[in-house]
Formats: sequence, structure tokens, C-alpha cells
Amino acid sequence: MPFEAADTHLSLVADIGGSNTRVAIAHGPKVEKTSIRRYRNADYQGLPDVLVRYLEDTGTAPAQITGACVAAAGPVHDGIATLTNLDWRIDRDVVGRALSAERVAVLNDLQAQGHAIGQIADADLIEVVKHQGAGPRAAALVVGIGTGFNACPVFETEHGRFVPPSEAGHVSLPFCDAALGPVMESMVDSSGFASVEEVLSGRGIAHLHAALHGETMTTPDVMARLSNGDAKAEATARLFVRVMGTVVGDLALSHLPFGGIYLVGGVTRAFLPYLDRFDFAGAMQDKGRFSEFMAQFSVRVVVDDYAALTGCASHLARL
Repeated sequence: MPFEAADTHLSLVADIGGSNTRVAIAHGPKVEKTSIRRYRNADYQGLPDVLVRYLEDTGTAPAQITGACVAAAGPVHDGIATLTNLDWRIDRDVVGRALSAERVAVLNDLQAQGHAIGQIADADLIEVVKHQGAGPRAAALVVGIGTGFNACPVFETEHGRFVPPSEAGHVSLPFCDAALGPVMESMVDSSGFASVEEVLSGRGIAHLHAALHGETMTTPDVMARLSNGDAKAEATARLFVRVMGTVVGDLALSHLPFGGIYLVGGVTRAFLPYLDRFDFAGAMQDKGRFSEFMAQFSVRVVVDDYAALTGCASHLARL
């Protein structure tokens, strides 16, 4: 059923990725599923243009919006987000004025995913490493692989949930497999630095495949060959999963997420059928004398593509 914006005191929530922006209306912490719209970023000059189009598409008057929360794929400082893979700048004050909203927040997209933990339906959580029981104050960890890579911890404090921002995709790529050694020099960005995101991202799959096999292909082509059993694509996917497990394990040791690790993002979902096959759990837990300790961290894949919107609504409802 089409969404009808008949109410006042609504919140607008948006999730800006490298390629698309999702926008929706929320009542308190609940996102109205029928209100969700997706827009190609390449078709717009910036977020204000997207929001104007959304209000027109849904018949929503700006005066109906009393709160807004935007999740952006990039660093956020003092209410301003600079997107890593998109030439947009998101300013909390500008968003507030555009919508006449009283409460406005700008979050990193992984922060928004962190605020969604506990609000995601069980059917949208696929267990990869067996779930362990945890206390109510146990930390969790959200790791996202999509257009880029990022991760952030989720802390439950006596004053409420705290999800600090992070830019974990730009730390150094670990040397974690003999097969990665010969191609490390090829895994650098335009500045000559080999970061985690040069492998663990949408473009990273094609980048890794080219470095391993000398074949220039798009990521969808690599994934298509993988599904058809191509040996080179399988070698690329196996190493990708090895790096993924190693990096997630490193992050787990940094944050001790006894409340669970949640893997999100389009690339994560695409690799879901291959995580067990290429031993993601083994790579994550391969930490020498701490390998047994690593078995305490459960891992789930979030298959709800709109979880960041839920996180925005949940965060805004607490302000």
C-alpha cells in the first residue's frame, strides 16, 4: 500500500551510501516500510535535492517533519559529514533548516547500523558463527562491507547506548596469507597506501582479482564467474574471505564484542554463501594462543538492507 503522509510530528531518516540514498518516514523508533524510497546519487547535486524530491514523491509537507537523522558513508565531525566515496557534504544545520526540523542528527552509516542492533528481526539475522550468551552490558561490533569498509563498536552504558564513530577501512591492510604477499604492492590506492578498503569493498574484489590473475574485470563479472565455479574467481573469493576473517578478528580483539559481531552491507550479503565454504570462522579465530578465546565471539550477517534507517529512527527517538 502506498505511503500517505497524513500525520504531523513525523521524522525523516536517510541513509546515504556511495551509490544510492535511501529515505523514509518514521514514527518514533519505527520506520514506515511503505515510505522507503531509493535514489541514485549520480542523479542529484546533493542531499537537499534528494530530500526535496522525496517530499514531492510522498506528498509530505516540510512542516510535518519535526525530526531528521541522516546516516552518511564517511567521517562525521561536529554535525558535518564528508562522504568518502561521494562528493557530498552533509551539514546538520542545513538539513534542519531545509526541513524545519527541531531535532536533527548526522551519523556515520556504521553508527546508524549500531543503533539498529536489537531492533532487527530474527529472520533478518543469519548466524555464521554460533551465538554465545552475553550479559545486557556486553559490547557488540558492527562491520560493514559495501562500496567501502568500516566498523564500529556498540556499548550499552548506564546512560544509554553509545556508538562511537570510526574510519576502520583506512587502516593498513594486514599481511595475512601467503597468497596476498606477492600482490601487496598492487593493492595500493592513488596515494600509494594499501588500506583494508583496497580489498574489502565492492571495488576491492575486482582490484584483488586483477592483482592475483592479471585479468581486468568488474566486480559483478568476478561474482558471476564465482557462481559458475570458475577456478580463478574462487581463488579471489577465498583470499577475500581470508582477509575479511583476519580483519574482523583483529577488530574483535580490539573491542571484545561478547554481545556479538554483526556483518552488514551489500558485499557482505553477496559473500554470505561463501563464508562457510572458504572458512571465514577459521580465519577470524586464527590468532595463535588466543584462537580458543576467539570462539567466544558470535557472528551474524544482517540481511535487512534498511537497517541503517531503523538505526537512525531509534537514535532520533532517544534525543
